[in-house]
Amino acid sequence: MIRVLVVDDEALIRKGFQHILDAAQDVEVAAAVPGSQALQVAQEICPDVVLLDIRMPDVDGLTVLAGLRRLSHPPVVAMLATIGMDEHVATALRSGAAGFLLKDTDPEQLPFLVRTLADGGTVLASKVTRTGVDVCLNAGPQEPAARSLVRLTDRERAVLVLIGEGLSNSDIATRMHLSTSTVKDDVSAILTELKVDGRIQASRIAEGAWLLKPPRDQEGG
Repeated sequence: MIRVLVVDDEALIRKGFQHILDAAQDVEVAAAVPGSQALQVAQEICPDVVLLDIRMPDVDGLTVLAGLRRLSHPPVVAMLATIGMDEHVATALRSGAAGFLLKDTDPEQLPFLVRTLADGGTVLASKVTRTGVDVCLNAGPQEPAARSLVRLTDRERAVLVLIGEGLSNSDIATRMHLSTSTVKDDVSAILTELKVDGRIQASRIAEGAWLLKPPRDQEGG
């Protein structure tokens, strides 16, 4: 059972997400709370996934994200956002968020997206433009992190390539004939070696080092 914590200052949003997710047999909304209660409740219930509003009146979602990342067993966090928040999107991804969902996400897709997050996958709403993601993740020097790629083992580099292709931990395990726990250990080692907080940042480093295939319009040029 995937335990989910929904954090949003709007009661209607909290109840809506809870109603949708509770209908899934393998997902349980352990709590749905406003931002001011998020860290305390997260410590008490140890959720697997947190759906966190990025902008709340009483507490900043990015501040809550930082607190969640410091927990002894940090959950996977996806930010709830609206269109036109590119700067916030990129900052959250740099801070370790596993993705973004829009508050008007298709209800039928929500349980699947939560499963993807719980399995180590990344979720980015299609309407969240790549502009903010690209600009923010490309900001600042990446060369030192790219040089760290040489210290990865052959298997870790293979795992990193599959992360860049968007595969979840279980998908990578199947593709490489490994256990899911082994893949989780490899992913953790990769993020530590590259000194990044999330899979998206690691993918960008791999892309910059051409571990991932370049876009078609750059091939042959």
